[in-house]
Amino acid sequence: MSKLVFENVSEFDLRQTLDCGQCFRFTENEDGTFCGVVRGVFATVSYENEVLTIESDMALDEKMWRDYFDLDLDYSKIKNDLSKMHPVLKEASSYAGGIRILNQEPFEALITFIISQNNNIGRIKGIVQRLCENFGEKIDETHYAFPTACKLSSLSCDDLAVIRAGFRHRYIIDAAQKVHSGEIDLQKLRTSEYYDAQKELMKITGVGVKVADCALLYGLHRLESFPLDVWMKRALSVLFKGYKGDEFGLYGGIAQQYIFHYSRMHKELFD
Repeated sequence: MSKLVFENVSEFDLRQTLDCGQCFRFTENEDGTFCGVVRGVFATVSYENEVLTIESDMALDEKMWRDYFDLDLDYSKIKNDLSKMHPVLKEASSYAGGIRILNQEPFEALITFIISQNNNIGRIKGIVQRLCENFGEKIDETHYAFPTACKLSSLSCDDLAVIRAGFRHRYIIDAAQKVHSGEIDLQKLRTSEYYDAQKELMKITGVGVKVADCALLYGLHRLESFPLDVWMKRALSVLFKGYKGDEFGLYGGIAQQYIFHYSRMHKELFD
């Protein structure tokens, strides 16, 4: 058994972070811990008294997990800065301030947010699980890594029928083929001009602005990204009248998560 312990982890809530809709491969256990697969490693994660603990039967890379949970970014300062922008954002950042933006594997984030289109979290998790079980590398008797672009690029829509993702099958295949061939270089999108990166991702069949923004935020850690779905458009129109996503600045993606979670848990604000 391998174990990593990160101490003095403040401004963090494990449930908020893993259950807010930015990732789809973690499951909460009865004891409040979470288990899931990250970059081919199955692990159990727990958090108590500012101590984040990760345990696995596999080897654990400290840097990878530190990056995954974004532990080196000063969320306290970011929350303080965002709170000055708008009174509702101050309230939202206090309510949802335990959320951190995960550093997910870029191709996995791209595919999972393609799957997320017109879908709810429970169904997205089911599709992703079936995708991994049928086309990912086996980790142990019950867990599988996320399939590679190479693997998915060789499939047909008939092959993908088993995951039951409907119209998204051809989008998944087109994304895999463009990434595997090098037509779209995800790593280059980390540093390219934001709207150029967005347009590059939108070359993929079925990828619009919202999915591109999610892939950039959750897979490439472009924290200025501010994905707009139905909930967020409603939140801006009701709670932040006159505001546009790009007005939230370099950490707009963090603001977006605070607003999204706050709005989702306070539906009475929109009655």
